Amino acid sequence: MNLLESHRDADRDARRDLVDALATTPREGGQVVGLTGPPGVGKSTLAGKLVAEWRRRGLSVGVIAVDPSSKRSGGAVLGDRSRIAKPPGDDAVFVRSMAARDRLGGLAPATMEAVLVMRAAYDRVLVETVGVGQSETDVSATADQTIVIVQPASGDTLQFIKAGLMEVFDLLVVNKGDLGDVAKRTRRELRLALRVLDRADTPVVLTSGATGAGVPELVDALDARFSALGDGLAALRGHKLREHIVRAVTELYGTLHLRTLGGAPSALARLEALAPDTAPSDLLDALAPASTRR
Repeated sequence: MNLLESHRDADRDARRDLVDALATTPREGGQVVGLTGPPGVGKSTLAGKLVAEWRRRGLSVGVIAVDPSSKRSGGAVLGDRSRIAKPPGDDAVFVRSMAARDRLGGLAPATMEAVLVMRAAYDRVLVETVGVGQSETDVSATADQTIVIVQPASGDTLQFIKAGLMEVFDLLVVNKGDLGDVAKRTRRELRLALRVLDRADTPVVLTSGATGAGVPELVDALDARFSALGDGLAALRGHKLREHIVRAVTELYGTLHLRTLGGAPSALARLEALAPDTAPSDLLDALAPASTRR
């Protein structure tokens, strides 16, 4: 994991070879779940309950907790790690804090690569973001499924749609279910809204991060949707990896270079035309300026 976040030139080749190997020999069983929502909604508390439920079912768990960056050091503040309980001596749970470093997408720069590593080693991988907003939707590009947490009585149950999350979530969670009627009312409002938006089949689960109520039902819903992906899982992951490469090319070489490729949709189409088992470094080379290719 340290290798993935290293900026040393001496580590570049080793980092590339590791990512290529993991991406082209995927471990299909490692289910990746993204968790996002506005600050204060109880993401970290619910994450801890999810980890506990997975461990109760005998599953190993890797957690990528993307924390705000320290303004002094640039590293992760480590707040989320302290809220995710890990039993002493339990090697089947690994929590890694990563610094967002002011990225609008809510994720750290090396999150996709970290997901590849953890997916190869753990039965479940949980990616928790800093927060959610107009641009903070990158979590969906790393996860097989994404949970968006909604705050009861937040004043506008459709705020997650206004925030640009309509195409992001696979499941909705109304956390703080211990608030009683107000939480149940929010769940009803969300279900009505989803029906209008032709998303009536989207699960809306009522949970309590404080008591753990509803978490087993949430895990069951995740498993059911993951199983339904079936043979489409490899294609989904391949598509999301290619979307990640397009974003990486934009960050590395700028929007001007992306325009020379015909824009993001054209660049993505180029990558989709390549073989499904094409290594990430080769995908990157396919879009990079000729002068920078290996």
